[in-house]
Amino acid sequence: MKAVVSFVVAAALYELVARSGWFAQALVPTLPAIAATLWRTLADGSMLNHAVATVYRVAAGLGLACATGLALGVLMGRFRAVEAFFLPLVNVLMPVPSLAWAPVFILWFGLGNTATILIVFYAATFPMLLNAWTGVRAVNPLWLRAAGAMGARGAELFWKVIVPATSPFVITGLRLAFQRAWIAVVGAEMLAASDFGLGWVIFDAKEFLNADVMLASLAVIGAIGFAFERLAFGALERATVMRWGMVRAAKA
Repeated sequence: MKAVVSFVVAAALYELVARSGWFAQALVPTLPAIAATLWRTLADGSMLNHAVATVYRVAAGLGLACATGLALGVLMGRFRAVEAFFLPLVNVLMPVPSLAWAPVFILWFGLGNTATILIVFYAATFPMLLNAWTGVRAVNPLWLRAAGAMGARGAELFWKVIVPATSPFVITGLRLAFQRAWIAVVGAEMLAASDFGLGWVIFDAKEFLNADVMLASLAVIGAIGFAFERLAFGALERATVMRWGMVRAAKA
């Protein structure tokens, strides 16, 4: 209900600005005009095809980033030698914007999915890696010693102590990685995608002053992000940290 109120207020403010006459209708179309464009592009399948292409690139890049970042972050947190080797590389590469690699990846791999997915992978890896690394380092040593005293060793210690303790950090890293992935994919599609994806639609519509198409595409991006936040991440939290009582403990 709170989300509905937020959306209604934001929509009312936008519509007020759109109908105020401060801007040309071609630049700030009304909500009915945006809704009509969205319906038309969904009905003819074009918006859905672009959305599927973008989600595929996000899923592929994010999947690779999560697998790489989580594994490397855990290893860095558990072994000093791994941390000493990779941390300087992370510190050097992390400040470099993912889109700065776009010309390089285009040169190496050409336009299309490969370059775009690699840009997403680069953008999403560091939040996942740093949060997993921080989470493992933040595990209370007393928990490890207590579990060891009760006979937990190796894989059992990892799955029953380290994984639950680091899960809030990992979920936060996944959320940040997902956000970074969407930022990267839209920018990458504007530069590296050939003729498909929501980012490409926005960039192409800008050339023809089709603000209604641009805003309809932004609405689709926001809707997909909102759905993932409420459904995927919400379900993940309920299955892990809330089920284990970690959220209640934090509130207490």
